[in-house]
This record gives sequence, structure tokens and C-alpha cells, in this order.
Amino acid sequence: MPDGQAFLEVKDLKIHFPTDDGVVRSVDGLTFKLERGKTLGIVGESGSGKSVTSLGIRGIYNHRNSKISGEIWLDGKEIVSASQDDVRKLRGNQMAMIFQDPLSAMHPYYTVGHQIVEAYRVHHNVSKKVARKHAVDMLGRVGIPQPDRRVDDYPHQFSGGMRQRAMIAMALVNDPQLLIADEPTTALDVTVQAQIMDLMHDLQAEFNSALIVITHDLGVVAELADDVLVMYGGRCIEYASAATIFERPEHPYTWGLLGSMPRMDRPVQERLVPIAGSPPSLINLPKGCAFSPRCVYEERTGGLGTTVAPELTRAGGTNHLVRCHLPTEERQRLWVEEVKPKLEA
Repeated sequence: MPDGQAFLEVKDLKIHFPTDDGVVRSVDGLTFKLERGKTLGIVGESGSGKSVTSLGIRGIYNHRNSKISGEIWLDGKEIVSASQDDVRKLRGNQMAMIFQDPLSAMHPYYTVGHQIVEAYRVHHNVSKKVARKHAVDMLGRVGIPQPDRRVDDYPHQFSGGMRQRAMIAMALVNDPQLLIADEPTTALDVTVQAQIMDLMHDLQAEFNSALIVITHDLGVVAELADDVLVMYGGRCIEYASAATIFERPEHPYTWGLLGSMPRMDRPVQERLVPIAGSPPSLINLPKGCAFSPRCVYEERTGGLGTTVAPELTRAGGTNHLVRCHLPTEERQRLWVEEVKPKLEA
């Protein structure tokens, strides 16, 4: 990760939830930076801590039902130690979120226009007439036809793709500097997915927003992200530019994600290879490396994989970070000689 002050900087973020069965370590020491105009893709299986991270950045969790530590700096403002009132002023204004299911995220009893108007007037002292005109303009900018008429429709009257566009319009109505998209293309057909990704890319360029895309779909990451953070067991296990993640990944879990991704650039010769086993319990993480029970290379660590938790270290002195006991040279050799040929077969 680059040195220096960034627009968004997360330092050693931990979000734990005490339960009767133990402490759920949903996010356990996450650190990353993001500049304006750049996109960070956060990938991992369900339960890896992706969505909890996004909600933590938005200040959704309070200290009554969770234990939060670390620092989250947004444009020079620290969020973790800030009051709920201060964070609420930032939410929707300086930072906004595109949810996975807009039909659930939007209120079914109010028109789409009413909800966009409300989101705008919370942060701007304007009349309903002025806010409504702005809402119509935003609906038009995200590609909704006849926005002056559709502004009075209810969410259930929109198709899935149009609802997602309306959600994007609501998120962007206050020109936020940070936009978080949580599985923005889930449950959409591939044509609509491509349209939504193109729309997000164009709007980000227009607003110069910092964008976080949370997904399990590496195709979305390849399309949108500048950098990629791979999460597993509540921690970052690999961080690098998108080009590096797809061309020279070094963590066995990332190799598994790439191996389970369908390829559209050539005929499918064999079935996809899933990662064996299941994600770990965030209450009882395995000793040592959290991925060790599923790692086919664990025996090459000399026993460290099951006894010592690996640190996140630089791979070859670059901005490529990896949390793995295998030496850098060994990981690079395995990728070139064994893993990459299988993926390209």
C-alpha cells in the first residue's frame, strides 16, 4: 500500500461481536488506504468479513453491541472515535452505499422520488420542489427513461436493473466522496450487470469519488478495481494491484478463487475446481494460518501453518502484500510451474 496520507485510511480495524458462544471476530486487524478517483475491490467468500468492514467504515456499528478498535480516517476525520451524530452527518453526504438488494434497501411504501428527495434534503436546506428537480435529474443521469414520470413510481414498479440504477441515484444525490458498493450486480442478468458496471465507472470518473466494491465475483473486480484486497477469516491475506492479482497472485487462497472462476475467453474443457473445505468459524479460528485446513501446500510450511499465524508481509519489496508462511520465491515458483498452467489448461 502506498505511503502517505490517503483520502480513506483504515488502520488495524477490529470489529468483534460478543456472543454466548464466544467472540465473533468478523474483522480482525484490517489496514488499507484508498485515494479519490480510485477503486478498491474487496473479495472473499461469504463470512470473510467484507460487508462488516463496509458497515464499520460507515459507522453503522456502535459500541453497545460490538467492540470496535483501530482507526478509520475519512478526509482527515476519524470515524471510530466520533459521535454517532457526527458520523450520521457524514453518512449519505461524504460517504454513501449501494446495497446488494435495492428492493429491500428502499422503503416499499414511498415512491422512489420521495426517498431521493428525503436523502437530499437531510443535507441541504432546500424546498421540496428544488429537491424533486434534483431527484429527476439524478434519475436521468443514471439512465432511467422518462425520469420526470418514473420519479413518482414505487420500487416494486421498477425492474431489478432499474431499481439498482435508482439506488445508485440515491447514493450519488449528495455527490459523496466515498461510495461503497456491496455486491452491486448480484441477482442481475449479465447484460444488466455490464450496464451497471459501466454506469458506476462513468459516474465515478464524473464525481472523482473513491469507490469500494465488495464482491465475490472476480469478474466485477477485473472490470472495476485498481487494487484488490482479498479477505479470509476476517483478515487481509493478499493485497495488490488488480493486474498483479490476476497475473501474479501469491496466496494459495487467491489461486483457489481464480481456479473457481469461469472463463469466457475459451471453450470450457473441464469442470471448475472448488476450494476444498469450508470457511472457518469466526468464533474458533484455526491455530496458525486460518487457511491451513484447506491449503494443499500446508505441509510445505514445516509445521508453521498449524501453529503460528503468518504476518502480512511485502512480496519482493513491492506494494504486493501476502499473509503466508511459504517463502516468496516458493510461492512465485509454484504459481509459474504448477498453478498457472492448470488455470490456463
